[in-house]
Amino acid sequence: MKILITGGAGFIASNIAEQYLRLGHEVVIVDNLYHGFKKNLPQKAVFYQADIRDMPKMKEIIQKEKPEVINHHAAFINVVESVSNPKETVDINVAGTINLLVAASENKVRKFIFSSTGGAIYSGVDKYPIAEEVAPRPESPYGLSKLLGEEAIKYYARVNHFEYLIFRYANIYGPRQDTHGEAGVLAIFSELLREHKSPIIFGDGTKTRDYVYVKDVVTANVLGLTKGKNVTLNLGVGQEITDQQVYDELKKYFANLAQVKYEAVRPGEILRSSLDAKKAQTVLGWQAQYSFSEGVKDYLKNG
Repeated sequence: MKILITGGAGFIASNIAEQYLRLGHEVVIVDNLYHGFKKNLPQKAVFYQADIRDMPKMKEIIQKEKPEVINHHAAFINVVESVSNPKETVDINVAGTINLLVAASENKVRKFIFSSTGGAIYSGVDKYPIAEEVAPRPESPYGLSKLLGEEAIKYYARVNHFEYLIFRYANIYGPRQDTHGEAGVLAIFSELLREHKSPIIFGDGTKTRDYVYVKDVVTANVLGLTKGKNVTLNLGVGQEITDQQVYDELKKYFANLAQVKYEAVRPGEILRSSLDAKKAQTVLGWQAQYSFSEGVKDYLKNG
């Protein structure tokens, strides 16, 4: 089938695009290259350098290519920056998503797959890991924008009779992760340790995240091409890993370590996160195959 992937020059979507191509699908990538890199683009993919905020361009590309599936990963992803820059966050994550939905509606796209967030949508709960039935409570404009994107998708899919699949991701790590943002803690820490520089932990080291390896996320996006109709699914391991544990795991692979530094927690950050992915197992037959230790080992070997 033909699949259009937005953000396909970025970390997660480029890995997905490669696997789609390996499986014999046609892949069209749309990316403005603000945060993606040309080196990440698979050779066999058709590439358009374009911005999802440009509705006429999105309509033009989708009308020309006529994809069966749109896999939407282009996004403003910086949680902390979203607090100081909410307008751009919403312009990209909400208005940009609606542009794609309008174009999809006009061109008989069969399915719309969306990369949302579990880590930034849920907060203030007593029970972990968090299941999809828990009411969302975003703590940042980024989380809010993703939730609004989800609702827009449900509306357009219902009114225009196409399928949707929403993935609420845990913290993804793996090869090609950007080391110059704030999202890729593992990538940032490992690069600093290679350079004998001190990683910074924001807080006292007890802040937790659920780390899921990118290869497992790719598998879910493959399964989602044919399974999962009009449903929202968490993708995570279901295990809380502290920032201190991330540093301690990486210490096993580096000599002459610089000491970690501790600074105040940044605005918009949540203190705990882990996702219950049992529903993904039921709907897709998906379960994370990489433990945290296994994923780190594979990442450092192949990243």
